[in-house]
Amino acid sequence: MLNKEIRIFNFETRAEQNETHGTFITGMPIVFDQTTDLGWCTERIDPEALRDTDLRDVRFLIGHNTGMIPLARSRNNNENSTMQMVVTDEGMKIRVDLDTENNSEARALYSAVKRGDISGMSFMFTVDTDKDSWEDIESEKPHRTIMSIQRVFEVSAVAFPAYEGTSIEAASEDAALDSARASLESARKRLAEERALAAETERRRAALERLEELQRRVRA
Repeated sequence: MLNKEIRIFNFETRAEQNETHGTFITGMPIVFDQTTDLGWCTERIDPEALRDTDLRDVRFLIGHNTGMIPLARSRNNNENSTMQMVVTDEGMKIRVDLDTENNSEARALYSAVKRGDISGMSFMFTVDTDKDSWEDIESEKPHRTIMSIQRVFEVSAVAFPAYEGTSIEAASEDAALDSARASLESARKRLAEERALAAETERRRAALERLEELQRRVRA
């Protein structure tokens, strides 16, 4: 089973109101082609990463609190969903319709976003097996590119967005990065195996050349 990962993006989050949607917030929880510094590695999400993603059932929470009643939900992203998701060239934008009349947490969140107290969004996801690539894997800070996100489980409003555009949620760092670390170790293992195979191939080639040289000398 793949471990869930969490990323936070400090993209402008707005609180708005109109007759069609009532009170709602908008933002971009997933951003493409932006380098994230996770401390032990850097990371980028490819613009094609959401092409085959499972977005059939995505909740909207606060601070990844999966024990709370969702403030909104997207079911197959249909028109009746209280959270709408749109994939653009920049990333995935969302609109969250909030029931501020009947839900005190929705009222509090709307106020916090409107005041600028909350400005970040985060998402919980898994990555398809072998659908990420690594560069500089032997360096102290390798670079990961996520080519395909398998599933998005939930999107959250967060109080502590990134310092340089993006960041990992500190409280979830160890658990959330298990998948990324395992992927890096797998890439390093494949590199070691490829080098070992190349070395064995070279050894056999050299041995064959010596044998052929010996045979030429015998014939001579």
